[in-house]
Amino acid sequence: MFKGSTFIDNLTIKDFELTEGGVPQKIEAVYLVKKRAIERSDERKRFNPETSRNFFLFFEVSEYIAELGDALDYFFDNVILPGDTLFIVTPVKTYRLKDRALEVKSSEEIANEMKRLLRKDTLAGNSEYRSTVKDLIGLAKSLSTTIEAGTLDVERREAVIPKQMDSFTVDYGGLDLDEQLILYAGLLDKLEILRKVDQLKLLDFAKLLKNKEGQKYVFLFHQREFIPHIEPRILNQFVNEYQDRQDILHMITEVFDFYKRDISFDINLVKQAYADSSISIHFLFITKPPKIVFGIRMREHSEDIYSAFKQMAQATGGFVESSANPAASFKLAVEASENYYLLYYSPKTYTGEGKFREIKVRVKDRNYRVIHRAGYFDN
Repeated sequence: MFKGSTFIDNLTIKDFELTEGGVPQKIEAVYLVKKRAIERSDERKRFNPETSRNFFLFFEVSEYIAELGDALDYFFDNVILPGDTLFIVTPVKTYRLKDRALEVKSSEEIANEMKRLLRKDTLAGNSEYRSTVKDLIGLAKSLSTTIEAGTLDVERREAVIPKQMDSFTVDYGGLDLDEQLILYAGLLDKLEILRKVDQLKLLDFAKLLKNKEGQKYVFLFHQREFIPHIEPRILNQFVNEYQDRQDILHMITEVFDFYKRDISFDINLVKQAYADSSISIHFLFITKPPKIVFGIRMREHSEDIYSAFKQMAQATGGFVESSANPAASFKLAVEASENYYLLYYSPKTYTGEGKFREIKVRVKDRNYRVIHRAGYFDN
């Protein structure tokens, strides 16, 4: 419940309107919660809200940056309390904070331990991904050199090629242009497999958390991705010079202009599963800048997955933020999640048929921004 970025904490049961599938519902109780404490209750019927907290920090990152460590420092210094549960998922393992860890060690010691593990796991868990991207960059540079040199006369070609070669690199120069393009397409397919999102795992995680008592907060850190492409200037030059090689032109167009990640899961199904499980997903997108590489352009490879995770977060009433500084984004997401209202009602048209029931909540006569889960399955 926000006016701009300010949380509104003075609302009562009479201020809310709730509909399910378009049908108005009678709200039976409203509780204002800050962190784990019920600050105020407004009841027509008494309930016993469970306000214990379960935190899940997912790090979908290929490179460790200092700001991720700053986010962990903030979390252990200012957020987690004794009695909270915490799971941290790195590119390699899932870690659970021991029940009495906060009583035995300082927050600084625990944060430093987790930062070491995250740094190590990020390096180990994404080595194949980074190697594939590195190979793509090397091959794209070779393609740029081959294409540009192919449009020049012999003397100019000999002058161009040595200047564009690194001191040490994988030798793609012995391959024909079409062979290099086939290899590039193969590397793209490999990258697709490495970054594939598994729908079954997403749904299993939602099921796992559905029966967990208390509030469930998922903070998903996802790093911006890039794919190397040949500079448009070089491609246009080649297209103009080689109109008679339709086979090569078609392959270049297919590989560089139309490549798009295939989202291999049903976004609506996943959105509904997470909304049904009462999970708040906060999507923190890390907008690192692209590398500068001579002869190629680094194009973003995150648009499709960004859209999918953004929709998942919004369906659960979660927070979405894009920033080069994940620590700052994380702080905003935590602040947004630590103050909330719990609304209780008994659905008028509950059937038990397993259909997804869409919920809408608004504040009467106020232009407030209301964030809530999209609904639930009536099973």
